[in-house]
Amino acid sequence: MGVANGERDIGDVTPSTHPPLPPTTEDDSFHRLRLLRSRRVGIATYRRLIREHGTAVDALRALPDVARAAGVTDYQICPEGVINAELRAGKAAGATLLTEDHPDYPTTLLEISDAPPLLWAMGQTALLRRPMVALVGARNASSLGTRMAKALAAGLSEAGIVVVSGLARGIDTAAHLSSLQNGTIAVQAGGVDTVYPVENAKLASDIAKQGLRISEMPIGMQPHARHFPTRNRIISGLSSAVVVVEAAAKSGSLITARNALDQARDVLAVPGHPFDARAAGCNMLIRDGALLVRSAQDIIDAIATLAPQQADLPLETPIEKPSRSLRETAALHSQILSRLGPSPVAEDQLIRDLQTAPTTIAPVIMDLELDGKITRHAGGLLARVD
Repeated sequence: MGVANGERDIGDVTPSTHPPLPPTTEDDSFHRLRLLRSRRVGIATYRRLIREHGTAVDALRALPDVARAAGVTDYQICPEGVINAELRAGKAAGATLLTEDHPDYPTTLLEISDAPPLLWAMGQTALLRRPMVALVGARNASSLGTRMAKALAAGLSEAGIVVVSGLARGIDTAAHLSSLQNGTIAVQAGGVDTVYPVENAKLASDIAKQGLRISEMPIGMQPHARHFPTRNRIISGLSSAVVVVEAAAKSGSLITARNALDQARDVLAVPGHPFDARAAGCNMLIRDGALLVRSAQDIIDAIATLAPQQADLPLETPIEKPSRSLRETAALHSQILSRLGPSPVAEDQLIRDLQTAPTTIAPVIMDLELDGKITRHAGGLLARVD
């Protein structure tokens, strides 16, 4: 990369009559990523530093003084080696880093106050320039809910609208599958090169070829429960409308709906039977003013926009990847729950007791957290919720 801050190498003492060259796009991306990955620099701080100092490299120069003024001593900027490693890993994964001034960075996302300054993308980034609608819902979707999600996704896709979802089980999976050939976007909670849940490995591979996967998280980061609510703001922020197909009264899908309302997006919902808990959230949304959805045409009419003809996307043979079966996943759920009670237990101890690899157990634990069946306490302790 050369000198990280854009200054001349100390060994280069030959005078030059030429004005200094502006930083290359590659240099600018490096400095922006380094600023964002530095300790205590969140999205708001990142934007303030860029606004006050003009460029990322100047913001990095000022960062230690800013930290000192805030009472943080011995502040260290994110090491160059960490950023170089992330950029190399992104390149190896076939991912592209989108900055806010990249031509494919979605303008809809820039409308929200906490838009991610950087996005890693794998696939057809041109999809981000097309009209988008989010389809979200229950992970434990009913057969009827899954059929509805597929029908809505297919109808939107045929109309040239890109379907956005979160690559989760249930409704998300159905939405991606039905819109894959005409373009779908999966917003991931972990790194864009990681796949969760594991049974969606093939679908994720297909999306990287025919659609698009994006994430604001560092390359290689495994998702944690806390990442999903923040991920949801991107799903709604990309979209002109959020459609909830099935959702319990307390669910991540309702978080996405609330984000959409805060972002001045339309919220629509598919009604369900009052006795079905998976429809409670949707029925509440309709009661509170969300538009009722019966078909894809209802959504198209609501957003009052007809998408242009979608571009032809290349079709490639998907790569098969190994995955854990649903029966194996259910067995792990049972084993974990049988070993937990109301008294917190260390996660490390649980993994040792089960004699299973941490990489196998961690995603299952997160599933149970999201389902509200276990809760996490300080110090890495887990307890069962009865």
